[in-house]
Amino acid sequence: MIEHSLSLCYRNKLILAPMVRVGTLPMRLLALDYGADIVYCEELIDLKMLQCKRVVNEVLSTVDFVAPDDRVVFRTCEREQSRVVFQMGTSDAERALAVARLVENDVAGIDVNMGCPKEYSTKGGMGAALLSDPDKIEKILSTLVKGTRRPVTCKIRILPSLEDTLSLVKRIERTGIAAVTVHGRKREERPQHPVSCEAIRAIAEALSIPVIANGGSHDHIQKYLDIEDFRQATAASSVMVARAAMWNPSIFLKEGLRPLEEVMQKYIRYAIQYENHYTNTKYCLCQMLREQLESPQGRLLHAAQSSQEICEAFGLGAFYEEMTRELNARRAELLARTPEAAAEPAEDTSGVIKMAVKFDRRAYSPQITPKMCLLEWCRKEKLAQPVYDTVQRPLDRLFCSVVTVAEQKYQSTLWDKSKKLAEQAAAIVCLRSRGLPEGRLGEESPSWHKRKREAIDQDPEGSRNQEHTVPGELCKKLFVALGSGEESRLGGW
Repeated sequence: MIEHSLSLCYRNKLILAPMVRVGTLPMRLLALDYGADIVYCEELIDLKMLQCKRVVNEVLSTVDFVAPDDRVVFRTCEREQSRVVFQMGTSDAERALAVARLVENDVAGIDVNMGCPKEYSTKGGMGAALLSDPDKIEKILSTLVKGTRRPVTCKIRILPSLEDTLSLVKRIERTGIAAVTVHGRKREERPQHPVSCEAIRAIAEALSIPVIANGGSHDHIQKYLDIEDFRQATAASSVMVARAAMWNPSIFLKEGLRPLEEVMQKYIRYAIQYENHYTNTKYCLCQMLREQLESPQGRLLHAAQSSQEICEAFGLGAFYEEMTRELNARRAELLARTPEAAAEPAEDTSGVIKMAVKFDRRAYSPQITPKMCLLEWCRKEKLAQPVYDTVQRPLDRLFCSVVTVAEQKYQSTLWDKSKKLAEQAAAIVCLRSRGLPEGRLGEESPSWHKRKREAIDQDPEGSRNQEHTVPGELCKKLFVALGSGEESRLGGW
């Protein structure tokens, strides 16, 4: 029998399912608030995790696993440490073990995704692709059970035949895992197909380890009492809830669903408290609003381009300001305790032109940024394109960038939350120092926009073959020219 420290019990539990883009820290904490016993993070790919470094974030009181591009791939906190399960996507036993050892001190359990039918998972031999390779399943799970100090589980779908399914789960049980989650649909089936309670029941009756039933949101689970009905229908030890919890995490509350407005405001507060990226916050709120996306509030959410704008859309503008001041005060306190961490970039900064500026997206024309304006000006003047040298301060993980244009360096003295924002601030310093347009709303258009418009006006026939919205289309070209792709990424992480 494998002994695990901090053993997590999987019997008689209400569980938040792993959901891509949904199962980030704010949603997990909200589910715990409403009564979930165990929460799973979204599936995270082994190769991506192995590139990450573990960072203790003293400002947020979190542990962050940070990718080389400084993106936080996984963030957790003490509040959930004894109840969060880390789900990975993997197709290799040794990589799986390396990831498990990387995170095991910060989570309560390790889970392997063997049921996701989406291409982004299966194309690498992960997710539901593993169901056709029982030998690999056995090797991955056995390696994890023997090599990690946390209980190991997996999440599967049912196979085309019940006989094959039972043969597979018995083989899985023999690896020594702590529990198995069964999504009661086949690999090719989707939510509109009925979940097979009978198949889950047959598995539960065949195994001695806990079986967690999943897949009931569409047909069975609309309120708290439905969760227990689904458990009884499947004879499972516990129930894992996905979409019903995504739509309203208070599904776990015995007293019944809370009003959606209240739930969303609680979610937003967690998102701001833990500096969740606004695109991820926005995505999760859109899943909650669903049919209300065309309401006035839904339209405000759709238009929001920052965490502050999301807060303002939900009447939480004052909370955003208060939390921002509190987090900045924590940073200042930490920097005061370790003054060496507050140092400027290591290079010689004599001769660097500095200003205290920040980039506020709302103050600029749509699809135009200071970096674009600076790049185009350099091209017009036949100068080498701007070179950005960006550093990150270890203590609070803020960024500062120095841009070099025509052998002159420019820098904002204010540190920013992301590399992208720091570079925009540096570009603003350069543009303002040279008296150049930077793309702000109400600002006179740059001459390179004017000349393009004049050329179109002088050649009305030719304009039929030109882009109709010159600034926007020109910016799209500039996105490509910038090469990094960072400016055009509007999706979440």
